[in-house]
Amino acid sequence: MYDHAVGETISPTPALVTAEPPLAATWWSDLRTALAGLSAVHTDRTAVRQAYLDRAMPHYLAFLDGPVPTAPSTWSIAHGDLHWANLTGPELGILDWEGWGTAPAGYDAALLHAYSIGMPETAERVRRELSAVLDSEDGRFAELAVITELLQSAERGDNVELVPALRQRAEEVWHRMKADGAGGAQ
Repeated sequence: MYDHAVGETISPTPALVTAEPPLAATWWSDLRTALAGLSAVHTDRTAVRQAYLDRAMPHYLAFLDGPVPTAPSTWSIAHGDLHWANLTGPELGILDWEGWGTAPAGYDAALLHAYSIGMPETAERVRRELSAVLDSEDGRFAELAVITELLQSAERGDNVELVPALRQRAEEVWHRMKADGAGGAQ
């Protein structure tokens, strides 16, 4: 099935690497509304599997001091591939829905933040606009899950330029989780 998409994609690639997007406050509000609505949907579809998290997180996050948890406290419904090449503007449009399904709560916000990490102003804007999700225990776990996936894909040559910032962000998130008492193997 196809539908006409309004506007243009924010970026030709998943990661922002060349320009900060000029997005209006209404765009961000619409994104928050869309993500909240999506999380309320019920489905048997899966975007992220627990078996993957159990296998990949200890391997790709081994540089962190101590065993990281691999089981999220909450699962939710996610787009599963929410990045800048799948978002349109100036009016919000969300493209490429074939991977939607269950994922750790906060997954979409964490993925968009991770793909923004090369553009500090946009990364900060994502953090601010989606802080209700990202600044939670679920959001921190989702960030580590997303960073795991992106570090794995970097081994195949995808978004290699993001690796140093992703590793730094993983350390920041992990230290925050430990300070909050949420760290530990599961």
